[in-house]
Amino acid sequence: MEELSLHILDIVQNSVAAKAELIEVEIVEDIEADTLTITITDNGCGMSEEMVKKVVDPFTTGRKTRRVGLGIPLFKLAAELTGGDFEIESELGKGTRILARFGHSHIDRQPLGDIASTMHQLIVMNENTDFLYVHKVNGNEFKLDTREVKEILGGVSLAEYEVMVWLLEYLKENEDSLYKTVGKE
Repeated sequence: MEELSLHILDIVQNSVAAKAELIEVEIVEDIEADTLTITITDNGCGMSEEMVKKVVDPFTTGRKTRRVGLGIPLFKLAAELTGGDFEIESELGKGTRILARFGHSHIDRQPLGDIASTMHQLIVMNENTDFLYVHKVNGNEFKLDTREVKEILGGVSLAEYEVMVWLLEYLKENEDSLYKTVGKE
């Protein structure tokens, strides 16, 4: 995977497959500390302690259609190549938390990519799942909670064309504003 947003897409799809009702995606960029931290937490079915130990192995997967699962091992490798680290915690019946910490300015750090479009697609394509998305850059924060959006919409689908267009624009505008405050675009 060439962008971190694609790793997020893959991990979140695992959470959806694990029947998570709430998925939290948090991205924290601390330019001064030179770190980029991505945390994905879900309340899905979780994994056994044995599976947690095995899941970083590319030849371990929960799928029945193929024997290779590269998402988590590649995400872990991407973090470690930048001098960062990787953690995974899970409990059966409770959910899973994955944290990947990257060296922000490290030459081997993949670009974040189009995170606004990634989150947009995840939200629109998984309307029965709630998302809490938080992105922080040097203390500035953008937060989107689909539970709040759904309440405001009063039953109107997130997949309605006008809502989808608004949601993508809202995500992009707020993502852009995070970087304008640190002199980056």
